[in-house]
Amino acid sequence: MNSYILHLETATKVCSVALSLNGVQIACKESTSDEYIHGEQLTNFVSNVLLMAKISIKNLSAVSVSSGPGSYTGLRIGASTAKGLCFGLSIPLIAVPSLISLISIAEKKYPRITICALFDARRMEVFSQIIDKNKDELKIVGPEIIDADTYSQFDPFLAVGDGTQKVKELWAHRHIQFDDLLQPSAIGQIDIAYKKYILKEFEDVAYFVPDYGKEFYTN
Repeated sequence: MNSYILHLETATKVCSVALSLNGVQIACKESTSDEYIHGEQLTNFVSNVLLMAKISIKNLSAVSVSSGPGSYTGLRIGASTAKGLCFGLSIPLIAVPSLISLISIAEKKYPRITICALFDARRMEVFSQIIDKNKDELKIVGPEIIDADTYSQFDPFLAVGDGTQKVKELWAHRHIQFDDLLQPSAIGQIDIAYKKYILKEFEDVAYFVPDYGKEFYTN
């Protein structure tokens, strides 16, 4: 049986929508802006990927959405859109942690290396998660104030995400690799979401709320 899953990534200023069939990407539409364009573009991108794949929205088997941490604005719009689709189509909702989704993308480009995913959380704070080459979590997710030696116990590692802009100079003296071009994408949800779909690890559509990371992080 064919399982089409729609994937929505809205945790940062990247607005990204992907479509997969049985765990394989078949379409993607995304854009990055200095502003949050999710409210204007997310539903358009959904229509775009369905058109690319030449399928009806009624063919969808599930929707996955970035569950945070990240921008309150982006996550709220993503969750509202995903829940609306799931309610209307009577299909399951799958939550994919935003930092893990980015790490999933990085692992394909940089196998067998410790990866630190960083999202900007304003001021000198970041949301972060670190996964080693064996896919073990080295630190729990949370907003943290960054200084020159933060996470030095995990060196060397690769740093990815928009939070790297805060630490690139600060950590220049350390054995850290940076990839400024690698950014969040709905594509990073595909493997994780398909596994959850097979295992029926679904969210309660009525009560699902993203993990915003901290209440006052509103953009």
